[in-house]
Amino acid sequence: MAKNLNEIMQKLPRDRVEKIEARAAELIAEYMTLQDIRKARELTQERMAELLGIRQDSISKLEKRTDLLLSTLRGYLNAMGGELELVVKFSDRPPVVISGLAELDDEDYEKEEKAK
Repeated sequence: MAKNLNEIMQKLPRDRVEKIEARAAELIAEYMTLQDIRKARELTQERMAELLGIRQDSISKLEKRTDLLLSTLRGYLNAMGGELELVVKFSDRPPVVISGLAELDDEDYEKEEKAK
């Protein structure tokens, strides 16, 4: 008879369960949507809209998009207090951080967002 995960976890020693839960939390934290990041920072869509000078419905649309300009993503993350860093991973060498991409100032970002 097949066992479900809860049954298996209940039979494990407590320290093993804690290690499994900690690793699961690490893996989940590595892959978050924009909405997940915003919520983890305890910010509402309304507050993000205020920080970016746009409407709340624009935040909702932005969080659902699958294709963003880097400048849009950078502005969104900066408003939360974060910093966008692009890292390229190769199979035959250590990861490389991409540098030299032009930074947009706040005025350019606002123009870009209002044009959408």
